[in-house]
Amino acid sequence: MSQTTDKNFFQAVAQRRATPSFEATPVPEGDLQRILDAGLHAPSGYNMQPWRFVVVRNAEQRRKLRAAAFNQAKVEEAPVVIVACGDADGWRNGDLDEMLRMGREGGMPENYAEQARLNIPNYLSEHPNITAWLERQVMLAFTTMMWAAEVLGYDTAPMEGFEEKKVIETLKLPLSYHVVALLGIGKLRGHDKFHGGRFNGARTVFDGEYGKPLRFGS
Repeated sequence: MSQTTDKNFFQAVAQRRATPSFEATPVPEGDLQRILDAGLHAPSGYNMQPWRFVVVRNAEQRRKLRAAAFNQAKVEEAPVVIVACGDADGWRNGDLDEMLRMGREGGMPENYAEQARLNIPNYLSEHPNITAWLERQVMLAFTTMMWAAEVLGYDTAPMEGFEEKKVIETLKLPLSYHVVALLGIGKLRGHDKFHGGRFNGARTVFDGEYGKPLRFGS
């Protein structure tokens, strides 16, 4: 059963900070399942879902993972650390067949399925930067999990500071896996991180073409 207070999505967006330190309070399995399930429902290119997630809860395993993440204390403190990876060979090892099977069950036209069976291997096997493609897909699911955790009232710390080879060794990952990011989930200990602010949309959002400000209303 959840031990937290749910927020709506917009409250979570406004209030979230990268958590600097975590309490040891465990995340109940029911909440963790909801967080993971939210991420697994994220969209992906061709619906190929090339993400793989290693959920690290064991204290000793978190200690080892900390050593692979530049000794960041929050890696060991967080009761749950989700290690998000992309599998470059998933489509070769059954993902394509499973995607097509589910698609047909969901009403995918047969001519679409046959085209996908031809086009997807061509696209992925010849992709000029498969690592970048994997990162885009994985981050959709990763970010969805982060927001799901925040909406459930947890605190989160997305992390990109780690040594990939050491993470792969620590978690015994296949060679086809690319480690994208780590997500610590738990409850804040001490003070939250300062609010660094966000750029005004006038700096980063344009209307139809670069440099044209987007304005609403008259």
